[in-house]
Amino acid sequence: MGEPVPADAGGRHDASVGQLTDAWVAAIHARGFVSAGRAELYELLSGAAWWTTAVVDGRAETDMAADVGAELVAAHLTDPAALRCSLDVLSSHFADRTTDPARLRRFTAAVGAMSAGYARTLQQRTRTEQDRISTAAFAARSAAENARWRSEARYGAVFENTALGISVADADGTILEANRALAGMLGYPPGELVGRSVFEFIHPEDTPEMWPQIQAMLGGRVGHVRMEKSYFRKDGEQVWTQLVVSLIRDPDGTPRHLVAMIEDVTERHRLQSRLQHQAEHDPLTGLPNRALFFHRLTAALDAGPDSRVGVCYLDLDGFKAVNDTLGHDAGDQLLSAVAQRLHDELGVDGHTVARMGGDEFVVLVEACTGTAQLNAVAERALDVVRRPVALRGREVVVSASIGIVVWPVPHDDDPGGPQDTGDTGEARQSGAAELMQAADTTMYWAKRDGRDRIAVFDQARHRHDVHLFELAGRMPGALDRGEFDLEYQPLVSFSDGRVAGVEALARWRTADGDRLGPDVFIPLAEQTGLIVPLGLHLLHRACSDARAWVDADPSREFVLSVNVAGRQLRQPDAVQRIAGVLERTGWPAHALQLELTESDLMSASGRPVAALQELSRLGVRIAIDDFGTGYSNLVYLHRLPVDVLKLAGSFVSAQDPQAADATREVDSPVILSAMIDLAHSLGLRVVAESVETDGQAAHLRSLGCDVGQGWFMAPPLPAREVEQMLDRRVSFGDGRRPAG
Repeated sequence: MGEPVPADAGGRHDASVGQLTDAWVAAIHARGFVSAGRAELYELLSGAAWWTTAVVDGRAETDMAADVGAELVAAHLTDPAALRCSLDVLSSHFADRTTDPARLRRFTAAVGAMSAGYARTLQQRTRTEQDRISTAAFAARSAAENARWRSEARYGAVFENTALGISVADADGTILEANRALAGMLGYPPGELVGRSVFEFIHPEDTPEMWPQIQAMLGGRVGHVRMEKSYFRKDGEQVWTQLVVSLIRDPDGTPRHLVAMIEDVTERHRLQSRLQHQAEHDPLTGLPNRALFFHRLTAALDAGPDSRVGVCYLDLDGFKAVNDTLGHDAGDQLLSAVAQRLHDELGVDGHTVARMGGDEFVVLVEACTGTAQLNAVAERALDVVRRPVALRGREVVVSASIGIVVWPVPHDDDPGGPQDTGDTGEARQSGAAELMQAADTTMYWAKRDGRDRIAVFDQARHRHDVHLFELAGRMPGALDRGEFDLEYQPLVSFSDGRVAGVEALARWRTADGDRLGPDVFIPLAEQTGLIVPLGLHLLHRACSDARAWVDADPSREFVLSVNVAGRQLRQPDAVQRIAGVLERTGWPAHALQLELTESDLMSASGRPVAALQELSRLGVRIAIDDFGTGYSNLVYLHRLPVDVLKLAGSFVSAQDPQAADATREVDSPVILSAMIDLAHSLGLRVVAESVETDGQAAHLRSLGCDVGQGWFMAPPLPAREVEQMLDRRVSFGDGRRPAG
């Protein structure tokens, strides 16, 4: 080929390459495409086979396959049937080697590059031959005026025997001569083209600028035109040609003749059309792919300043479960069925339905009238997706989450939301990308809000998401800079008013002075994985502070309660890390209480359960935080080493006997009493959160609750103020808030 085969790459005698070469030589030689013998063909095609195999195996760049196509043309394999024969041989040879998706992509790319290289080289060769033949024809025609007896035979041979169609027309466009090749190309008997006007062969697909160029030639303003043009044959079939038209002038410069040379390039055009279609459409569903969708979206955004564009971004719910249970073949069938239904339902209205990849589809609504129209389109899409699909003898039902955006989004005073990006090409591309980002974000809102629904883009929510994203990006640096701190809220015993413990509450004091609570940054830390190093940092800080308070007064006895996330316990060395913190700080395990939310405990299985059990054996107490906000299921308390039940603050606030009846649930006191009694029967201590009034405290004491926590006892305190609180006792029942 264009480059030598690497000497260390197995040579041309590799078994697979040899098999491909033998098959290729046999196919070409059997059809008589060239007069070369087998030895010459083998020398040529062994290199082609080696490079093609190298491209498919990923050992060579795809461009080398284009060189293979060019080399086939150079070897005079110029019949399009030779290319088809070669592609058939390659497809047969690699059929059992392209089951791997990556290898299949490389094979498809290699075939496309080889075909493109073949077509490009053949076109260049044809143009060269056209120019050569045209020059010969022009010379023969000119010489005929002075020495007709010498040129007639030469011109006649070229005119009649060439494979190219040739016609000669006068300055008015009337055909004077047409050779047999042109007549056969257009399906007319020889001689029937003579006397007809070239303008009779205008085709509906001719580009608008074509015929003005011909008129310019007839007027003598242009001397040479080259273009690709289609014709209708006499039988109605379409034929694509490479057309070269030259103007012949009289000695005085007056236009006299138009000489047209026409090559039939129908096969090449069809090949290029197929390659173009493959480049712009999804191979599984046949829908427009991402590239074609963005092309149409950009064009729609360019329609005018008053035009509006709507996008529905759709993601199937539960598609992974179909792949995991029924297999990827079934998943592909589901995608194909959904794609066809979406196209049949929405495509009839002129909407573009495209596949973005995976199980994501998008609908483009041009000239959108507003959110109401776009919501109606999304509702139709949801109905289509919800219809059962028959897969492997069973009906499968899936749903979808859809985010919809009407563009441009109405402006507001805050520049943080997506904005109209102007009229320049660069701005339009930026606007298309920003629009799709907004649609993608909105689709995930629908996911988070419960799936099987439609979410409408909202700038305020988008800005909030962007703000959280920026916070998540700042958190690793904030941890390194020590911006995360702790405050401590006392846990007070209802029996004697003594401080039985403190809960460590995380705070983030950002570099710009903001003070953020854990409800803001803890979910971000869990999403990004930063919760593991952050949790260890806060645990170490809390144990160090508690150790300092006890060292200042060894008579102090209290429990240090620290929140942990389920993701922390899923780490394989979670127990070792927690034990290491206790060892380094000197804080005893029996005085440490780890709080997990109800949802984390309910989802605990495998490694988290083993970690909890191992921590319990070390003496660490386990508490359920915010009990009553989740499943409120006491069954799992039998299988998990739980010591403490913390009632959710919202549940406790409804128990205030001083509150108006309209604000309380009728059975709340009964339910709370039953929960406390049941927890005690299971050997659990009960902590009530968010105790805000003396009435709440008195009622909880009467129900036998063990410990209270809330602003009635004390607000969260910085570490320097906790020591004083540890030595105080809280009084209940006098209707006043305790001091401090």
